Parts: sequence; C-alpha cells; structure tokens
Amino acid sequence: MNSEKVALYIVNWLKEYATKANVKGFVVGVSGGIDSAVTSTLCAKTGLPTICVEMPIHQAVSQVTRAQDHIAQLKENYSNVSDVRVDLTESFETFQTAFATSESNALKDLTLANTRARLRMTTLYYIAGLNSSLVAGTGNKIEDFGVGFYTKYGDGGVDVSPIADLVKSEVFALGAVLNVPESIQNAAPTDGLFGDSRTDEDQIGASYDELEIAMQQTKDGVTNTDLSGREKEVFDIYTRLHRNNQHKMNPIPVCEISEDLKN
Repeated sequence: MNSEKVALYIVNWLKEYATKANVKGFVVGVSGGIDSAVTSTLCAKTGLPTICVEMPIHQAVSQVTRAQDHIAQLKENYSNVSDVRVDLTESFETFQTAFATSESNALKDLTLANTRARLRMTTLYYIAGLNSSLVAGTGNKIEDFGVGFYTKYGDGGVDVSPIADLVKSEVFALGAVLNVPESIQNAAPTDGLFGDSRTDEDQIGASYDELEIAMQQTKDGVTNTDLSGREKEVFDIYTRLHRNNQHKMNPIPVCEISEDLKN
C-alpha cells in the first residue's frame, strides 16, 4: 500500500464531505490506540477544526498517557486541533448503581462494556452538536465488516468512517507515515471497555494479522475443510463472529407493509 497517497486521499475525502455537509469540522474520541490516533491525525490534516475528546471511565493509566501524548503532539503541529476531557466515570457509576445487582457474570460484564461505549457516543454527539461538526469513526475494516468487533450505537454510531476500508496492518502503516507516537504504534490493541488489561486478541481469540488472513480466505472461497491446525481455528473464529454479528453490519431491518394489507 502506498501509505502517503492513501493518507492524502482520505484527508481530501474528509474535507470534501464536510464541505458538502456544510459543517465546520470533526469530533474524534481519542483512546490511546492506533485507530483513533490515525483518524484524529487525518482529520487534523484537513485544516478544519478538529476536537479530540478524551472520555476515561476507570481507564488504565497507560491508555490515558498515550492519548494525552498524542493530543499534545497534534496540538503542537496543527493549530486547528483542540481537545476536551470528559471524565465519564461518575456517570457510568451512576448508571451502574441504578441497575445494581449482586450478580457478576460474563453477560453483565459485556453489557456494561457496551454501556461505556454508548455513553461515549452520546458525549461525542453532544460536543459535535455544539460545534456543528461530524463525529469521525475510528473503526477499521476487520472490526466493522469482518468480525463486528464494536458496539452497536456505541463506537459504531458515527457520521463518517475514514479508515473503515483499511485492515489493521494498513492502519498501522498509515500511523507510521503520519508520525503517530511510537508508544501507540507499539501498544497491543484494546477497546479499554472492561477496565482491565485484556486486549482485543484476548477477547476475539485471534490477532488482527490472523483475522486479515481469514478474511481474505473467505473472499477466495476457502472453507474450513481446506485448512488445519491454528489456521482452521482462526478461520472458524472469523466465520462465527462474521455470521453472528451481521445484525451490526446490515441495515436495520424494516417490516414493510404492502398496500393490500393497509387497505
């Protein structure tokens, strides 16, 4: 991939879209990960007002530090970049207390993780509304169209998706040419939604490099009977998640009523 050309193309695409939409600029949730770092840098390079938003909820110190270092670097290099920090920990705790139970299980933990993502989405849209701006999504191709590794109406609730046609390795390649801080380039990808050290690979059961191969194999018509060992295991993980998360990737189903029924 020619990373320089791809970066320039995305920057021009973002600027043209914002101009046609008659908005001032972009709002990006910055987490300390590679996807949000690349997305916020691309938005900054448009020259349009770009607001980087930190939204910690019991966040690991390392994630907070990476996010703050990245934002400081952007502000130093781009006069159109500003930042907002909204600590959502208290809001999350209030929500959690309203539904407090003594139970603790995987389903509850996942639901609360999704709640964190939805609180952040609401915050981004509030800030975007005040500033006549678009919420720029930070999802990549594997997450958005491969395994559906995002929260519906959480980090999946955005106005534009500038890097959603790039797999993770391509996002990292962009990060290198965009001079994203090395601490972010070297960090293990994590959604940071559980308040612990688990990575995306821990949750999914496969690395992004492995998932990229599985995604290509499905496009090439490969089936699990053609594979063995770890390759087959990852392929099965990919196909299972791709199938189970179609409700995120497909448009919301509409129950269409015929005129015959209405009359």
